Amino acid sequence: MNDEAIIAATRHWIEQAVIGLNLCPFAKVVYVKRQVRFVVSHARHLDGLLEDLDRELEFLVAADQDAVETTLLIHPTLLPDFLDFNEFMPLAEASVEEHDLQGVIQIASFHPAFQFAGTAPEDLGNLTNRAPFPTLHLLREDSIARAVTAFPQAETIYERNIETIEALGQAGWQALWRKP
Repeated sequence: MNDEAIIAATRHWIEQAVIGLNLCPFAKVVYVKRQVRFVVSHARHLDGLLEDLDRELEFLVAADQDAVETTLLIHPTLLPDFLDFNEFMPLAEASVEEHDLQGVIQIASFHPAFQFAGTAPEDLGNLTNRAPFPTLHLLREDSIARAVTAFPQAETIYERNIETIEALGQAGWQALWRKP
């Protein structure tokens, strides 16, 4: 798969699930304004992925926020197993600390087999964090703070998302990915 196809699949997921189902009420504004940076990593090992993450952290912090609000660092082949991906996340979060960016940038994780702790793999609620490829979402904390202030009861988003997915059901979720 080439980078364009990987980004197109990720965009489709954002349009159909993240924005289409309103799983993240903050996503539409930055997406429509084209402030989301999509980066495909071709690292062959975890150290290389961490180096790509380092570059993206530096880029995001230096970038004009009106031009780049957030970054999706996508790796289509590394960490296909969710447990391995989950074990990698503390290393990714340590990169934020190494760059002295705690309180500035945070990382949200998405994976094709994402599974919340204490759930079965087939639990529909897991779909809220399932993306086409393992993805690290780099978010500016000040953007999150502004969005949370603008969205009443932001702490209820997680529960509302699970309700949305459960109402949609597995068949409805699968229908999102069919080409018209």
